[in-house]
Amino acid sequence: MMGEMADPIQFKDEGNKYFQAGDMDKAIEFYTKAIKSCKDKKVLAIIYRNRSACFLKKESYANAASDATKAIDVDAADVKALFRRCQALEKLGKLDMAFKDVQRCSTIEPKNKTFLETLRRLGAEIQAKLKTSFSTDSRVQNMFDILLDEESDKEKKEKAANNLVVLAREDAGAERIFQNNGVALLLDLLGTGKVEMVLAAIRTFAGMCTGHKARAMAIIHMVGIDKLCSIMAVDNEEIALATSDLFQCVNDSLTGGDRRIYGKEEAMVLDAGKDLKSILMALLDMLINKKVSGYGRDQALNLLSRNVPRKNKKDTDHSKTLFTIDHGLKKILKVCGQIPELPDQLPMTENTQLIASVLLNKLWDDLRCDPERDNYREVCDEYIKGKFDPNDMDKNIHAINALSGLLQGPFEVGNQLVGRQGIMEMMVALCGSEREVDQMVAVEALIHSSTKLSRASFIITNGVSLLKDVYKKTKNEKIKIRSLVGLCKLGSAGGDDYSMRQFAEGSTEKLAKQCRKWLCNTAMDTRTRKWAIEGLAYLTQDADVKDEFVEDEPALKAMFDLAKSKDKTILYAVACTLVNCTNCYEKKDFLPELVQLAKFSKQHVPEQHPKDKKDFIQKRVKKLLKGGIISALSVMVKADNTLLTDQTKEMLSRVFLALADDIKDRGTICAQGGGKALIPLALEGTAIGKVRAAHALAKIASSCNPEIAFPGERIYEVVRPLVSLLQPEREGVENYEALLSLTNLAGLNDKLRVKILKEKALPEIEQYMFEDHDHIRLAATECMCNLVTCKEVQDRYMEDGNDRLKLLVLLCSEEDEKLQRAAAGALAMLTAANKKLCTKMTLVTLQWMEILQRLILHDQPQIQHRGLVIVYNMLNSDDNELAKKLIESEILEILSVIGKGMNNPKRQIVIDVARTCLTKAMDLGLIKPFTTPS
Repeated sequence: MMGEMADPIQFKDEGNKYFQAGDMDKAIEFYTKAIKSCKDKKVLAIIYRNRSACFLKKESYANAASDATKAIDVDAADVKALFRRCQALEKLGKLDMAFKDVQRCSTIEPKNKTFLETLRRLGAEIQAKLKTSFSTDSRVQNMFDILLDEESDKEKKEKAANNLVVLAREDAGAERIFQNNGVALLLDLLGTGKVEMVLAAIRTFAGMCTGHKARAMAIIHMVGIDKLCSIMAVDNEEIALATSDLFQCVNDSLTGGDRRIYGKEEAMVLDAGKDLKSILMALLDMLINKKVSGYGRDQALNLLSRNVPRKNKKDTDHSKTLFTIDHGLKKILKVCGQIPELPDQLPMTENTQLIASVLLNKLWDDLRCDPERDNYREVCDEYIKGKFDPNDMDKNIHAINALSGLLQGPFEVGNQLVGRQGIMEMMVALCGSEREVDQMVAVEALIHSSTKLSRASFIITNGVSLLKDVYKKTKNEKIKIRSLVGLCKLGSAGGDDYSMRQFAEGSTEKLAKQCRKWLCNTAMDTRTRKWAIEGLAYLTQDADVKDEFVEDEPALKAMFDLAKSKDKTILYAVACTLVNCTNCYEKKDFLPELVQLAKFSKQHVPEQHPKDKKDFIQKRVKKLLKGGIISALSVMVKADNTLLTDQTKEMLSRVFLALADDIKDRGTICAQGGGKALIPLALEGTAIGKVRAAHALAKIASSCNPEIAFPGERIYEVVRPLVSLLQPEREGVENYEALLSLTNLAGLNDKLRVKILKEKALPEIEQYMFEDHDHIRLAATECMCNLVTCKEVQDRYMEDGNDRLKLLVLLCSEEDEKLQRAAAGALAMLTAANKKLCTKMTLVTLQWMEILQRLILHDQPQIQHRGLVIVYNMLNSDDNELAKKLIESEILEILSVIGKGMNNPKRQIVIDVARTCLTKAMDLGLIKPFTTPS
């Protein structure tokens, strides 16, 4: 047994001799023999530790770490093995693991200078490495290396590409990518044709171009406008949208739309006019290029809509609009005139023609004088007339379809063209054509041309029988439904005037029933079902139709589902239908005397349908809420800005206001995301639309917990719309509910109070405190009560030459207990915050003492408590004369009576404050403590 054990020990000793002699190879050879023959774990650990030292000398660091680990597995406190593994790991670049080993060494031998020095050095190296690895330069280079490495796997490359997008959003990262030949690499990514890579490259370019004019111009020149247009032209919605965003970033940087300042670049004179003109021409060329996909065409139209017409009509420069009309109006009309059912047409989406109509309308609205409008009309007239050809029916229907586009855009232009000789006759002739596509285009044009009552009257006389004939004879459902919509529109030409119905009793209900049937038919394509909603948009002006429609749950659900679909051309029709069902359209008020006079003189007087009264409207609102209207509206609000026109936004705002009318329904609206959806409607759109949306927000914020209705940072976005309602020209109810909402917000936290002040609401709130209307004055005072904790508000009350403090004191004497409580609360907080206000309060009115006594004698504990706090603040104000005056008055007797009262849970807070006041008076030496005789 002893002989067997001698071998490994002898081998170990031989290895030690060679190690000391510097022959590492021989030492390793004997240590290896010793390991193979050794059975004792402790001895084996020593041999492994020794061989580890040999491998360290030979710079075989992986083997050194492995042997040291085997020694540590036997004895975790083996300091020599731990330190050798630390040295090996450091050389292998695993600094964090090496740091842990030397940390354990220094714990075992805390006074060992070698361990302490190594610990300090490794700690510094780790910090430096972390700093380097997280530096922008390193991250950019790292991403490039992965993307350029052909052996990198797909997932790793995609992650690297997306990381570049994130880096490009910071200016340091964007500049680093640009300087490190990043444009060439990103062009290589575009060349891969892989969707994920192309998207990453485009989004990285967008980040690099954002807010940096020089870099944006350089990238446009290096990549090329044509190249970007060809990418936007691909048949992929996501790529088209990303490229559109890139163009928008470039436009904002080149025009100064992005206001960020970037140091030295501000001093550079960069003329971007040529590039902007090139982009505009390239976008116009895309409109009629057959190689451009429907998605690409939509984005080109969207970019033109966003960037050509002036955003502010006060800006005198509208040269981009005039240039677009001269070089692109016919191209836009060509897009409007496309017939998807015919061969060899431009690729389109469901939304393309409507986006083109919206652009036509925006260009028309941007014109400044009659000669410019005459030129616009002439270009349209020339285009339409140039397409009419007796021998080519396809050209004729293209012209009529282009006219439909104008009728949906600048109606004034389209309407004038419809009146031209031969055009109405052409529509009628097309209705009688044997080709279904001719009938379909003609019927649509008839529908669009009968928007005005005068024109509708002409068509009722000449075209109703024609539409009925088409409706009865055609077997094509698409034509049938369009004919029906034409009949619906003509049947509702009198609006909601009960006395002006065009058709016989019950006819509109039959038409509506057929529309609802088509609407629920999911076998039909979305575009055809859309026309069913168009029909209902007209027919729901009839109260009988509204009532039947909201009762039809499947039809309601079908409409809401379509409103959430990709086809956003439906938004306007859905909004119209909902406005009709909730009766929130603009109504004219007629004086009873004028109505009687009109009847006497046999003039027409509009009549209200019995089912358009308030109780019927409320029932319809409940049905719509139950049917899921809020989720549908929330999706509609998020639609592309071009299709969600200002008119549509206004209608959606009106609907929201109608839905929020009943306080019981507001919780449901909040729970389903209505509060969030209202904010963008209150910030953008028509003046009326913004007011209606802001009023709906005020209704919600005044009666619901704002933190639940508008969670997170969104609550701060609500302030501006609410403040916009504090204008004298707004209705009293709007002022009142805005003040209630701001009161709720001001009571939540100081950040919200500061936001209210930043929006310059304070002067308006002060103004309403002088209001004659009791409710508005109360709401303004309560709001001020919640705002007085802000120093800026306190400073305003310290200013001389105004009646702010006087008003507050006088309001404390009002009969309205709620008003008293709010005013006294504000005064209590002001006098606590600023001692000088205690003295100033006695100077603003001679009645201050009488008002103060009334407060502390009040039978309402809350008001009495506020009065007593004011008294205490005055005693504590460092104004000895004021304190003396208070104690010499009847106030001392009142304080004594209250303070001697029996303890009472309901009034305890009042009793305690009175006793505190008496104690303060004793401390000031104004009264002596009560003592009993001995």
